[in-house]
Amino acid sequence: MAGHGAPNLTIDGSGLRVAIIAASWHEQVMNGLLDGARRALRQAGVDDVVELRVPGTFELPVVASNVAETEVDAIVALGVVIRGGTPHFEYVCQAATMGLTDVTTHTGVPVGFGVLTCDTEQQALDRAGLDGSTEDKGAEAALAAVSTAVLLRDAIDD
Repeated sequence: MAGHGAPNLTIDGSGLRVAIIAASWHEQVMNGLLDGARRALRQAGVDDVVELRVPGTFELPVVASNVAETEVDAIVALGVVIRGGTPHFEYVCQAATMGLTDVTTHTGVPVGFGVLTCDTEQQALDRAGLDGSTEDKGAEAALAAVSTAVLLRDAIDD
């Protein structure tokens, strides 16, 4: 069961600056992911949030790379790729995953990975944090990014 065993994080992210970078494809799913990320950031006390929209999931890494060089403490990357009948799905998913991994490891800025890689649109809707969804991956990605940023901030302050 997806989502089973997820941690219940309570985080104080006050004072952090967070960028949300969201793809534009699959508007209904993306709206749910964005709403979940915004809600989680508010609940964590993050009030300095920058939002950027990119054409698609493939463009997330290049924008995240540039944003990571600015004064942000964390990035939330949101996208959705739904499998079709060609290998395009694998290429985009791999590029987004490797690109975002490179951003976080090369810059030290935590990136919350909120990219849904689904076989069907229904799977994406089920994870989008919408009414009737079973999961809220936008919120989970935001909390992961903020939690990691707080951990790094507190480790450096000690």
